[in-house]
Amino acid sequence: MIRSELVDMLAQDNPDLALRDVEAIVSTFFDEISRRLAADGRVELRGFGAFSTRARDARTGRNPRTGETVDVVAKRVPYFKPGKEMRARLNV
Repeated sequence: MIRSELVDMLAQDNPDLALRDVEAIVSTFFDEISRRLAADGRVELRGFGAFSTRARDARTGRNPRTGETVDVVAKRVPYFKPGKEMRARLNV
C-alpha cells in the first residue's frame, strides 16, 4: 500500500471528512513520527508496533559496481519492531 491508497481508504471510511483533510491528517501523522525519531525518541502504537532508531558504527564497505572499498560513516537508522497483536495476525 502506498500513501495515496491509504488516504483514499481513510476518505472512503470517513465520508464526513474532505479528502484534503484526510491528506493533512496522514501527513501530520507521518511528520510527527519522523520528527520524534529525529529527536532520538521512540514512537509506540499499541497493538501495531514501535518505531525507534538504532546506531550503526562506521565501517569499511564495498561499492558493488566497481568492487572498490569505501568508508561508510556512523549513522542512525530507523527501526520498527512489530507489536504482539501484529505478529499474531501475520502468523495465523
